[in-house]
Amino acid sequence: MVSHPLHWIALGFGSGLSPLAPGTVGTLWAWLSFVLLAPWMNDARWALLIGLSLPLGWWACSVTAKNMRVLDPGSIVWDEIAAFWLVLWLVTPAGFWGQLVAFALFRFFDAAKPGPVKWADQLFHAVNPAIDPAAWRKAGFGIMLDDLVAAACTLLVIALWRVYA
Repeated sequence: MVSHPLHWIALGFGSGLSPLAPGTVGTLWAWLSFVLLAPWMNDARWALLIGLSLPLGWWACSVTAKNMRVLDPGSIVWDEIAAFWLVLWLVTPAGFWGQLVAFALFRFFDAAKPGPVKWADQLFHAVNPAIDPAAWRKAGFGIMLDDLVAAACTLLVIALWRVYA
């Protein structure tokens, strides 16, 4: 993790090194950091932070996956962090229970990978770094993409619930 500064980001400042459920631990880190940052944030600051976290995350995930020589390492959790920040920002104002529902839905979509999440997850799994010079950039994009699709699915379910409940 300390061999390159981008590894700190991709590995979620250490949360991705959890031996059990690193994606869940990374999402919990995202939730905790969101709550801690919230008093100093407004919509413009959240938009800037999340907007910058996506290309930075793509770069960090690409470099870290390349250095690990694994297309989609489980210890890379920046994708969960950026995507769950987006979910929390867009469901705000939501109290603890609303955020817990968002957390459970996001983890379901990210772990079970139904429909469009599975498609996004598998989109770049077949790249071959030995013959494709852009393979690691594609892998980094794929790492980020499936969690953004999981976030979109989460937000869709919450929006439908808010409309029809």
